[in-house]
Amino acid sequence: MKFKNRSITDIEVEDIDMRDYPDFCDAYIANARWEGTGEELSVAELEELNDDGDFVYDAVLKVVL
Repeated sequence: MKFKNRSITDIEVEDIDMRDYPDFCDAYIANARWEGTGEELSVAELEELNDDGDFVYDAVLKVVL
């Protein structure tokens, strides 16, 4: 998946509640790494990433499907 025109990998999504399907409104990305360097995203980058509801939802779907 791409964020800031860079690929990220090892996306960890937390608080997925299947009773909340299909909204998953409590789910969030807890951790991710930049592809290539393996460096973890900073707290500020994770916050910005979590502000993008479509991105989070796509990440959740990759976990549950």
